[in-house]
Amino acid sequence: MYVTKSIKAGHADLIHDVAYDFYGKRMATCSSDQHVKIWDQDDTGAWSCSASFKTHYGSVWKVTWAHPEFGQVIATCSFDRTAAVWEEIAGEKTGVGQNHWIRKTSLVDSRTSVTDVKFGPKHLGLILATCSADGTVRIYEAPDVMNLSQWSLQHEIHCKIPCSCISWNPSLSRLHPPMLAVGSDESASTGPSQGMVSVYEYTENARQWKKVETFSNITDPVHDIAFAPNIGRSYHVLAVGSKDLRIITLKPIHGDSKDEPGRFEIRQAGQFDDHGSAVWRVCWNITGTILATSGDDGMVKLWKANYLDLWKCVSTLKCDGQQAENNKDVDLGKLGFKKLSIQQTGQGWH
Repeated sequence: MYVTKSIKAGHADLIHDVAYDFYGKRMATCSSDQHVKIWDQDDTGAWSCSASFKTHYGSVWKVTWAHPEFGQVIATCSFDRTAAVWEEIAGEKTGVGQNHWIRKTSLVDSRTSVTDVKFGPKHLGLILATCSADGTVRIYEAPDVMNLSQWSLQHEIHCKIPCSCISWNPSLSRLHPPMLAVGSDESASTGPSQGMVSVYEYTENARQWKKVETFSNITDPVHDIAFAPNIGRSYHVLAVGSKDLRIITLKPIHGDSKDEPGRFEIRQAGQFDDHGSAVWRVCWNITGTILATSGDDGMVKLWKANYLDLWKCVSTLKCDGQQAENNKDVDLGKLGFKKLSIQQTGQGWH
């Protein structure tokens, strides 16, 4: 059975994000205390803090790991209007005996808070996307993976509304062009109601990103967004965390030129308000078959589709990490998640 463990993180302020590495054996946490902590798991399953370092001059909103093919590399973003890339120096220790992480570069193009940062799929090379409250998504590339101090701004996508979260489509097929989903947390009271989620696709012929879809039915602030890993599906699945949970499928319409932006048949596979409150985080397992969500109710819920592609909640975890009485038969350790993390933050539980 899956066993939950509590970790005393030791951050001096709210924790905003937790990210696991590719193998699920390392974990990074970031906080309003401007620090990032790196945690390593030993053979007994116990976690220990191997590094703690100040990363920004404002609250650190998100942290993300690069694929291990590129080394032990993380990226962070902050209220201080910057994103940064950090690399662990193998074998080096700091004065307090912790692993040594160094800042390789600072990305300073944003004029406002950088709200999310994500490394792209491995087959695209070492690329990084950021989004900002100024309504711009920026895509950077490291042309030489052996020199992470050099990053070039490749593209800017002007979304016209503030951006809160981004997600790469992790499809492993080279037949699908790169795709990004962007969410906005702009309050509808600040202007006319409009779609808060848009999907952009890269066209090789024009060498630019073009908007291919906007979900006009999602008009509430979006807190998190995630494409599901695509292993053998002929369509894409997108989870959106807002005042409720939306699960959306995008089926490519065949016959388009590969050099033109794609067209999709859009279907809302599910809309759920089981949390009874805002959904702050959405996360897929490695096969894209199970979705985990967390909300202001202090619960983590797991969702799965049946053979008719009808989604339903299959398990609920309470804020103390225990499963609800009516679904103790669900073994979380077999669902394909690296880990599930529950902690209280200023933006709900995740």
